[in-house]
Amino acid sequence: MFIDIDNILIFSGINIITVLGLNLITGVTGQLSLGHSAFISIGAYTSAILMMSLGVPFFAAVILATVMAGVIGGVFGIPILRLRGDYLAIATLGFCEVVKVVIMNMKVTIDGSLRPLSLSLSSIPKHASLVLVLVLVVIAIIFMVRLERSKFGLALRSIREDEVASQMMGINIARHKVLAFAIGSAFAGLGGALFASYITAISPNDFGFTRSIEVLCMLVLGGMGSIVGVVAGTTILTAIPEVLRFAAEYRMIMYGVVLIIMMVFRPKGLFGNIRVNV
Repeated sequence: MFIDIDNILIFSGINIITVLGLNLITGVTGQLSLGHSAFISIGAYTSAILMMSLGVPFFAAVILATVMAGVIGGVFGIPILRLRGDYLAIATLGFCEVVKVVIMNMKVTIDGSLRPLSLSLSSIPKHASLVLVLVLVVIAIIFMVRLERSKFGLALRSIREDEVASQMMGINIARHKVLAFAIGSAFAGLGGALFASYITAISPNDFGFTRSIEVLCMLVLGGMGSIVGVVAGTTILTAIPEVLRFAAEYRMIMYGVVLIIMMVFRPKGLFGNIRVNV
């Protein structure tokens, strides 16, 4: 049995960046989102189209894709973050499906021919490497740690614990929620751009509801609100399918069993109570 360590590390790194964004929205701010894959797809398709259709350099395309996902996340957050709990989750799930349908009905001109995005978009320039991904993971972790320890981050935790009390203390609830959603969405867009550039072929089905649940499971396993938990949970759930590839018929069952055991014995996740000081 051959296990591609580099492949596991790269996918783990990409997923860590993505889950860090969801952790800010759900783990730190307390806003349950089931539509994180929508922003992953926005980042992936934006970067791929910019490079293939307009000839934009890789790093510029990644930056623009990250900004695009963040802006759309912020704009989307303005109306829906008035909702709470199950209603917010349903709204984000609906947005995920809307983005998927929009992408499936789009067509772009690449190399002089009109290509529908409902089919797989292949031949994406491959620029994502292990070194690049690991460097971006370190930068992303440092950024998130600093953000969470800032006044803004403390305000977000306050909102998660008690919105009424936070508002009475002078915290602008709507502004903080929207900014958190925008930043979290931008991280998802960055992860999507790296994902597209690494696998070089994407399709709308790669970013459906199942993808959002996978990202949420990584966050829950490691511990919501914990950056150490994000790194641990994401790495474990990214590696399990590859390590258990020898048991192809049963590896997804084992994947589920691991989650069930964790929820029974560690309901707060592996590192739900651990914080990082930088």
